Amino acid sequence: MFGCVLGGFAMGGGPFPVLLQPAELVVIGGATVGTVIISAPGKVMSRVLASLKKAFQNHSPTKVDYLDLLKLLYQILALIRREGVLALEPHVSDRASSSLFGAYPSITKRHHAMDFLVDGLKQLVDGCSAEELSMLFDAELDTHHAEDAQPIGLIRTAGDALPGLGIVAAVLGIVITMAHLDGGPEEIGHHVAAALVGTFLGILLCYGMVGPMATSVEIQGAAEGRYMACIKEAVVAAARGVNPAIAIEFARRAIFSDERPTSSELDKAFAELKGK
Repeated sequence: MFGCVLGGFAMGGGPFPVLLQPAELVVIGGATVGTVIISAPGKVMSRVLASLKKAFQNHSPTKVDYLDLLKLLYQILALIRREGVLALEPHVSDRASSSLFGAYPSITKRHHAMDFLVDGLKQLVDGCSAEELSMLFDAELDTHHAEDAQPIGLIRTAGDALPGLGIVAAVLGIVITMAHLDGGPEEIGHHVAAALVGTFLGILLCYGMVGPMATSVEIQGAAEGRYMACIKEAVVAAARGVNPAIAIEFARRAIFSDERPTSSELDKAFAELKGK
């Protein structure tokens, strides 16, 4: 994005030194950070920082991640079918030493999803009905969504404020220009250009950087929510007494089509598990 904008500026013969305006960056950047600090009481600021970090990474589950999840869920449901729900107790009480969970690092590194799964299995061990378990899962998913929405909203609000803050920087630049009207055309032109850079930076950072960052975090949060919904479908189906293979199919249908393992891929993966 920056390459195309600056490249186009260079193609038009634009002088790059005029874009280097530290004072404009201080006004726009400092005011933006200040608005976020004012708007983020308590623990919200730590969520904002975590979301900003996530914006430069990609935590969305892939097809391979979903295949690992379905394999783990199948093993869990097969264990319940074979030995009863109480067989899960040593695994959920000490997940760190569980051979079942330890075989899937791609799942254990997703702490929210892992907590979601283990807490659901604990409720299943304690005798929670399928209807109650579904309600508990829905409450957790709603909380997760609301928790993710807070920092995304603040980042997006800060981005929306950037064009206005760019105008503030431009107005201050014009005020400075007015104090140099007795200078030559070159000096006045330099100050006007510096003022316009503030407007340019505000608009560019809003629509080219901060806005897309908020969207990226939002999409990754939705993907994680879909991953957790997959867990919910399988565990709730197991609580209803559904056959493990059918319960896994419920979970598989909750995955987006371009990330969903095919039935043949699942059959092959499950055959490999049985062969171990």
